[in-house]
Amino acid sequence: MMQNKQKPTTLSDIAMNILIRIFLTLLLLPALSGCEKLTELERIKENGVLIVATRNSPTTYYEGADGPTGFEYGLAKRFADELGVELKMISVTNLNDILTMVRKNEVNFAAAGLTITEPRKYWVRFGPPYQEITQEVVYRLGTARPTKIRHLLTRNLEVVADSSHAELLEKLQAAYPELRWTENPNVESSELLDLVWEQIIDVTIADSNELKLHQKYTPEIQSAFTISDTQQLAWAFPKSKDDSLYNRVLSFFEEQRKNGELKSLINEYYGHVKRFDYVGTREYMSDINLVLPKYQYMFETAGQYYDVDWRLLAAMGYQESHWDPDARSPTGVRGLMMLTMNTAKFLDIDDRLDPRKSIYGGAKYFDNLRSRIPSRIPEPDKTWMTVAAYNVGLGHLEDARVIAEKKGLDPDKWADVKETLPLLTRKKWYKKTRYGYARGWEPVRYVEQIRSYYDILKWISNRDKVTPEPEPEAFDINSPAL
Repeated sequence: MMQNKQKPTTLSDIAMNILIRIFLTLLLLPALSGCEKLTELERIKENGVLIVATRNSPTTYYEGADGPTGFEYGLAKRFADELGVELKMISVTNLNDILTMVRKNEVNFAAAGLTITEPRKYWVRFGPPYQEITQEVVYRLGTARPTKIRHLLTRNLEVVADSSHAELLEKLQAAYPELRWTENPNVESSELLDLVWEQIIDVTIADSNELKLHQKYTPEIQSAFTISDTQQLAWAFPKSKDDSLYNRVLSFFEEQRKNGELKSLINEYYGHVKRFDYVGTREYMSDINLVLPKYQYMFETAGQYYDVDWRLLAAMGYQESHWDPDARSPTGVRGLMMLTMNTAKFLDIDDRLDPRKSIYGGAKYFDNLRSRIPSRIPEPDKTWMTVAAYNVGLGHLEDARVIAEKKGLDPDKWADVKETLPLLTRKKWYKKTRYGYARGWEPVRYVEQIRSYYDILKWISNRDKVTPEPEPEAFDINSPAL
């Protein structure tokens, strides 16, 4: 039998086999190492979560009555929604811990109302600035007001540890060697403002935006003087060669500025607190304790029936009459909710001076106006437009929305409509509208004041529940009188 002899392997065959294996390895390498080559932005989208460090404060992130809220939360949520991922906010008390988490890549970035400073630039990379603030020395009315830096040498001054306020004081110490202060690592700036109000400490330093928000609740705290130049706030990112997320954030902010969304968000959180009325705020807070309990049950019942937050109805009532059931205007508007004769007739209200009928009538009228505003308008814009219509009428509101569209603004955004309402006082604009002239500044101020009253009442009712007086008799909301 003949045996098959195996052909000997040559050096050229060996070389060819090696080349084939190298070629196949190169083909498979991208697939084998694909996960390692994902950019940061791709990893976020693959995991479906954007992780952001923040701090718990009125200007950044906190739990509101309807869930998470705060300017930084709102801005970060918009970015996460654009990426199509879930937003996970990690609240950290200490500012240094926030920056450390960013440096160590434990979060994707920090959205915590961080001021851009030179020392911080050494550790983190800042995104585009989105807001400007100043640092204010804060004291309480009734105590000696410091007007110069040297006045702080004898005051009990406390600031948040590792804050931009502490950095500023360190710079000032070169010119004022006797300047001393305490850095507290366990509090937020808002807590120090409370300590000033309680007169536990003499003064603190706060960012101007946070001070404005806090003054609504503790109006005695005021700025003694501005201690810094204008500064900018921005998100903080790890220093990295991977620019995928950072570049996406740059384009996000560019888009937000171009389409007016950034301006709209700033207005949503700060637009109604630009003007601060100390006397009016103190009177309002006193009336919450002394007057509101008489009518709270009525506001609560009407609000529940018409699906309106009773505190918003109460804020509107205070703006209209200071909760005076006998209020009367020179134009004949009367009652706690200041209903016109025509509105009362439309609502079948037979006695505008009856506080219960006035409150229920006001709630019913609000509900009617809200139902006639386009359903596509999102909240809270729809609510503020309804409040404006309560003051100026739905027709004038629609005229302002038409003007907004003509000017290239968004007629479905309150921030844009509040800019065009005042144009109804100008012949150039109102002569082209359906309903003509209106005192367009009035509904803008009306809404801003009610938003302030509403915020204060939410804060107080959550902190110290206001107890209503018992209702003496049942009131049928389906009564023919309503």
